[in-house]
Amino acid sequence: MQTTGYFKKIIKELEQGIEVISDEQVENLVTGILNANKVFVAGGGRSGLAAKSFAMRMMHVGLYPYVVGETITPNFEKGDMLIINSGSGETKNVVSIAEKAQAIAGEIVALTTNLDSTIAQLADLAIQMPGSPKDQTTGNYQTIQPMGSLFEQSLFLLFDAVILRFMERKGLDSANMYGRHANLE
Repeated sequence: MQTTGYFKKIIKELEQGIEVISDEQVENLVTGILNANKVFVAGGGRSGLAAKSFAMRMMHVGLYPYVVGETITPNFEKGDMLIINSGSGETKNVVSIAEKAQAIAGEIVALTTNLDSTIAQLADLAIQMPGSPKDQTTGNYQTIQPMGSLFEQSLFLLFDAVILRFMERKGLDSANMYGRHANLE
């Protein structure tokens, strides 16, 4: 198959994956972020990169998000929100972060393919995402893509949709956001 054929199949998988995501839960995420004292994001590997990307866009809309593990990240407190990305919901270091956040009594949001996972069970809000386990011999959701690609791509797209919702609720446009874009590059 040629590259454009794969591209078309990936887009079809993404379109089908949208049906898994609950609009109501995503709206709860948007409201929760706007009401949180501080917002933290976490995830391992490519899921962590999606978290960092989301943190950057939240900054562009005027929020002050933090990435867990960065040197300038402040302490997590009650009234704060932690958004965790984990396809399996079992990533050990991310489970540990969720357990600490739960002990502090902050709000935890999990984005995962596995609502029965440890992280989803620790979360106050668990959002079902499309995708299959990295080891596709387990699980029921099949994809042509390797490992967690469908989950990770869906995170990027969902987070962009969440940003559009922020923009709508706060009356922002790209010009407003560009004024917060890095200028020392």
